[in-house]
Amino acid sequence: MTSPPRIPALILAGGRATRMGGGDKPLMALAGRPMLAHVLDRLRPQAGPLALNANGDPARFARFGLPVLPDSLPDRPGPLAGVLVAMDWAQDLGAAHVLTVPGDSPFLPSDLVARLWAARGPMGLALAAGDDPQGPRDHPTFGLWPVALRDDLAATLVADQRRVRRFAERHQPGRAVWPDAVFANINTPADLALAEARLAAL
Repeated sequence: MTSPPRIPALILAGGRATRMGGGDKPLMALAGRPMLAHVLDRLRPQAGPLALNANGDPARFARFGLPVLPDSLPDRPGPLAGVLVAMDWAQDLGAAHVLTVPGDSPFLPSDLVARLWAARGPMGLALAAGDDPQGPRDHPTFGLWPVALRDDLAATLVADQRRVRRFAERHQPGRAVWPDAVFANINTPADLALAEARLAAL
């Protein structure tokens, strides 16, 4: 397997966390630390420069020492807008690809970058998928995105098309498959309790 370059990675942290009562999920405590700290523990060893996509006052993330990049489009159009932010940031860095991951998935794979790099489709795009019994289940916010798709993505969002998977499918993504549990994200207080128990058992 060819080793990937040090690809920049952007953490999508702009959700409203309505099922958790509002606020920033990545800042919620998980096993005594912010959830974002767990994400960074797994992401830092395998990626290049890191940044956050979040709206509002960036000072709340100051302790992490990362650039905080807001959506470039109004009305919070969702994670696909975060992918656009990631592409713009990576382009400014001179990178050809950028990785995105959600900020509420503390068990992300330690080989995410390497395996997505190896799985790139003909246009350079790769998505992560879980090994669901019904067939691989896409987790498209875990994606390796070619910066060359930036203009098409911007046009897609201007046309009010917001689904990450639908945009990705137009560009022939490759897929890398892991056990689905590594993509567990925290959407509810029950999810948080399960994650606490899972970390305690490690």
